[in-house]
Amino acid sequence: MVNILVSGCGGAMGRTVIRALQQQEDCALVGGLSPHPCPDLGVPVFGDWKSCHVPFDVIIDFSHPKALDGVAGLALRDRKGVVLATTGYTQEQTARIEALAAELPVFFSANMSVGVALMRELCVRAARVLGASYDVEVVEKHHNQKLDAPSGTAFLLANAISSALPYGARYVYDRHSRRAKREKGEIGLHSIRGGTIPGEHDVIFAGPHEVLTISHTAYSKELFAVGAIAAARFLAGRPPGLYTMEDLMNQEGAERL
Repeated sequence: MVNILVSGCGGAMGRTVIRALQQQEDCALVGGLSPHPCPDLGVPVFGDWKSCHVPFDVIIDFSHPKALDGVAGLALRDRKGVVLATTGYTQEQTARIEALAAELPVFFSANMSVGVALMRELCVRAARVLGASYDVEVVEKHHNQKLDAPSGTAFLLANAISSALPYGARYVYDRHSRRAKREKGEIGLHSIRGGTIPGEHDVIFAGPHEVLTISHTAYSKELFAVGAIAAARFLAGRPPGLYTMEDLMNQEGAERL
């Protein structure tokens, strides 16, 4: 049994994780972290990490980048692994995550979907084959409550593509401020916000006389909750290191999603 503590348990994604946990036979919710009272969860909920006293195996954090220090502090104090499913981290926070992974097992992904992880691999393959002959544009759509733009997944995809291209790509976020032809070496990133869209990502490879589009659509937030739980199950008992969805896909745990 993997005992899980959910950081951000009072938020929409935190509660989605908790509902998904209730369907698991080998994982259990033992507590939560939240700045707001959550008396309906049936487990201890703590307002700060220093007051947390329940034993756990893994923390799942679906909260806010500002919670990183508290989550890291608790994980270090209890020497347990942490699944970071939050997006919008700064470069300094990303460096903090990498340092944390030198001491503890850390699962870090901008998107907890196995489908997105596979999409990343397909985009890398397409970039290697199509190379400099095709223009690349990334379009992402999310609900109107999402704070960061472009999404963490858009950057995940763009970074993977950039690493596979034969040139140093430049990210372009806005074209309306200049009147100029599209230059070679650009990767365009475009954000759409509206309604309750859980998440849509399209990567467009536009070449001479044809267009290849690789797409992923999330129809429910439960997709990301199930992925985070699979990551927690994967992480339990592992040595220190920085793990990703690619690691999960390459292990038998991917078959359990």
